[in-house]
Amino acid sequence: MGLLSSSYSSSFTTFALFLFLVQLSCFFNNLNAKHSVANSHNRRGHHHHHNTQNPPLNPRLDLAFLALQAWKSVIYSDPKNFTANWVGPRVCNYTGVYCAPSQDDPKVTVVAGIDLNHGDIAGFLPAELGLLSDLALLHLNSNRFCGILPRTLSNLSLLHELDLSNNRFVGPFPTVVLSLPSLRYLDIRFNEFEGSLPVDLFNKTFDAIFLNNNRLSSSIPRSFGRISASVLVFANNRFGGCLPESIVNLAETLEELVMINTSLQGCLPQQVGFLYKLRVFDVSFNKIVGPIPYSLAGLSHLEQLNLAHNMMTGIVPMGVCELPNLANFTFSYNFFCEEEGICRNVTSKRTVFDDRRNCLPEKPLQRSKKECNAVNQNPVDCIKLCCTTEGGFGNNVTSSSSMPTMPISAPPFIAPSHP
Repeated sequence: MGLLSSSYSSSFTTFALFLFLVQLSCFFNNLNAKHSVANSHNRRGHHHHHNTQNPPLNPRLDLAFLALQAWKSVIYSDPKNFTANWVGPRVCNYTGVYCAPSQDDPKVTVVAGIDLNHGDIAGFLPAELGLLSDLALLHLNSNRFCGILPRTLSNLSLLHELDLSNNRFVGPFPTVVLSLPSLRYLDIRFNEFEGSLPVDLFNKTFDAIFLNNNRLSSSIPRSFGRISASVLVFANNRFGGCLPESIVNLAETLEELVMINTSLQGCLPQQVGFLYKLRVFDVSFNKIVGPIPYSLAGLSHLEQLNLAHNMMTGIVPMGVCELPNLANFTFSYNFFCEEEGICRNVTSKRTVFDDRRNCLPEKPLQRSKKECNAVNQNPVDCIKLCCTTEGGFGNNVTSSSSMPTMPISAPPFIAPSHP
C-alpha cells in the first residue's frame, strides 16, 4: 500500500508540474502579445500591469533587480506611487515593469519593457540601468527626470523605442542613443538639450525622430538628406539655414516633416515636391521667402500644408489647392498677391484654409498696401538666393540684403498631448 501511495503521489506531482509548465508557457505567450499592443508608441497610455513571478535561478532578473533598486534609490518624488511596490526580488511584479521570454532563449524570462509614462516622478537615471540589457522599450514621458543620460545605456543593444519626452534632461544632444543598434523610435522632445546635432544622427536608420521644443541650435549638418525616417519633428529649436535640395533623398520614406519655428531661411526647394509619400508638411513661423514651388502640386497624399508666418510671395498655385487629400491649407501672414482658380474658395472642396494677412485684393483681413509694396516691389530670385548660414541646411552663402526682414512671432509652446 505504501509503495502504491508513493507511486501515485509521484505520478500526481509529475502531472501537476506538467500542467503548471503548460499554463506558464501560455501565460508568457499571452503576456508578450499584450505587451506588444499596449506599448506601441504609447498609444494607450500607462498600464499598472503585474507580470509573472520570477522563476528561480535567473541571473538576468537578478541584474534587473539590482538596476531597479538602484533606480528607486535616486527617485526623490513619486506622487502617484508608481514605484511603491518596487520591493523584493520579484521584479516582474513591479508596476510599470514588463517581463517576457528573452529573444535568445524563450525559456528564460527577462525584463523587456519599462513604462512609467505620466508618473510625475522626480529623480535621475543611474548608471545601473545599463544592466537591463534585454530592454526593448523604455517609456518615461511626462515625468520630472533630470540630469544627463548615463553612458551605460549603450549596453541596451535590443532597445527599440526610447521615449524621454516632457522631462528635465539637460546637456548636449545625448549621443549615447546613436550607439543603440536596434533603436527605431527616438523621442526627446520637451527637454533642455542644447547645442548642435551630431552628423551621425542622419546616418542612422530610424522610423521616427522627435526633437522639438529643446534648446538645440547651431545648424543641421549637410547630411540631412541621408536619414531614412518616416516622421521628423524638429520644431521650436534654433537651427537656421535653408531646407536643402538633398531632401529629395527622403522621398522613399518621409511622411511627416514638421519644422515650425526653427529659423529656416531662403526659398523652398522644388525638391520638396518629389516627396511623394508626404502627408504633413509644416514650416510655419520661419523666415522663408519666395513663391510656393509648383512641384507641390504632385504631392497627392498631402493632408496638411502649413506655410503661415513666413515672408513668402507670389501666387498661390491652383495645383496645390486641387490636391485630392488636402484637408488643411494655411498660408496666412505672408505676402501672397494672388490665388489661382479654386484657391479663392477651397472650402468648396471641404478644405480648411486660412489666407489672412496677405496681399490678396478684395479679401478681408489683409495687409496694408504699404506693407505689401515694401516686399512685392523687390521680388526674391530663388535661383540666385542661397543660405546665409554656412554649414547649415544649405551650402552656399550670399548677401542677406535681398531677403526682406520682418518680425516673426513664435508659436506657443505646447506640451505633448500623447498618452
